[in-house]
Amino acid sequence: MHPVLITDFMIDLHTHSTASDGTLNPAELVRYAKERGVEVLSLTDHDTLSGLDEALEEALRIGLDFIPGVEISAEFEPGTLHVLGYFVDPSDSFLEGRLLWMRDGRDNRNIVILRKLAELGYPLEMEEVQQFAGGESTGRPHIADAMVKRGYVASRDEAFDRFLAKGGPAYADKERMTPEEAIALISRSGGLPFLAHPQWLLVDDATLENLVIGLQEKGLAGLETYYYSHSKAQTAFYESLAERRGLLVAGGTDYHGPQGLKGTEIGVGDGGMNVPREVADRLFEAHRRLSR
Repeated sequence: MHPVLITDFMIDLHTHSTASDGTLNPAELVRYAKERGVEVLSLTDHDTLSGLDEALEEALRIGLDFIPGVEISAEFEPGTLHVLGYFVDPSDSFLEGRLLWMRDGRDNRNIVILRKLAELGYPLEMEEVQQFAGGESTGRPHIADAMVKRGYVASRDEAFDRFLAKGGPAYADKERMTPEEAIALISRSGGLPFLAHPQWLLVDDATLENLVIGLQEKGLAGLETYYYSHSKAQTAFYESLAERRGLLVAGGTDYHGPQGLKGTEIGVGDGGMNVPREVADRLFEAHRRLSR
């Protein structure tokens, strides 16, 4: 159990369900968030909108403020770039069509990963992997779960550390959008696009600032400044950058459920993360202005 930081208002704007690679279904995630004291929640599954209707219905039923979201993978080197979209339309068929193209690319990637694992002496069948995927999106975490069941590794983390992480012997890349395309798609859906977890871009501060300036010109609305693994220094720099550029800020734990990929607790991350109340207030106000 993570120690819990007691606050009078808890928000989590970065979570995942079984619609992608989380371990709780959307309704379970919403109920769990409510039980833990979260008052504003966003479900941001990877490259899919499929869990949003269920989550929204449950949030309305139990009285939890809910923001429909998505997390889109985008092309970038040397690190990983994801774009979070807040207040996207769960029924947007155009956006879902583009996300389906990405999920098809992930399916092809899974085949390559399984072939590499077999060559390394760790064979798996796709059916074994798919039984761990509760939604439409099957990915590396589910391959890791299948490896655990086979006894090849002891945990998801070990599977990633030894085989599946970027640069690992069984890693395979997938088709991605450009960051600009992801931003445009979120904006087209009535959403607010944010640059997720800047630390994982693996660039220096000057490079990050130049990237943010360029993406802001394409419609970037904000930065995920609060994140479970950001250091205090990183958070301070990201907040300063957002303020200087007139960008919104957001934050979340990247919660994937009990025994999930990140090992964080909803609302508090590693136990000490706290997203200020005004972050949610400003986000809702920006959405209201956008909707007028």
